[in-house]
Amino acid sequence: MDRRTLIIAGLATLGSAQAAGAAPTEPQPGPPTPSPSVTPSYPAGTAAQTYSREEIVNQVSDFMGVTAESAGAAVEKIFGQNGKPTAYIAGEEGSGAFGVGLRYGRGLLYMKDRPPIEVFWQGPSVGWDFGGNASRVFTLCYNLQFADAIYQRFPGVEGAAYLVGGLGVNYQAANGITLAPIRAGVGLRLGANAGYLAYTRRRNILPF
Repeated sequence: MDRRTLIIAGLATLGSAQAAGAAPTEPQPGPPTPSPSVTPSYPAGTAAQTYSREEIVNQVSDFMGVTAESAGAAVEKIFGQNGKPTAYIAGEEGSGAFGVGLRYGRGLLYMKDRPPIEVFWQGPSVGWDFGGNASRVFTLCYNLQFADAIYQRFPGVEGAAYLVGGLGVNYQAANGITLAPIRAGVGLRLGANAGYLAYTRRRNILPF
């Protein structure tokens, strides 16, 4: 075998050995794919729209069956103390008392750009309070950002009851939310008792 043949054979053998000893290259994993963020059902921090004085006066006048002057007098005092409401409840209620009283009501909660929802309320009261009555109630809601927040217990605010333009107004407050119910024909019963109202999704026979 001549020299050229030996050189070619040696190179071929060396190449085969290198090919056999080389480890296969595995694909390197890429960066992890970020998981999609979860978006809440409503934009965080979005405040509910408010109602103007004129809108509320018109609604109170139409719903309660009173003059615009009477409605305006009551609404003006509430707006002066609390500003513009984010919602209102238009409904009816019945109440009775003989020292210890009970109150039951039903209405619709309205917020701008949102469908109205049904609301029930019931609660006890204690005081110099006798008799019974039925009335329409128009409740202004302050700092109520989401409709479901109405479903809780609201104690009455002591010393906050008054009569304006033949309409009775008092305040209830809980967890930063203030309610200002406007009632017609409540008379002495407006300021003669203390208690709370529980607002619920369904009618509850027991008011406690």
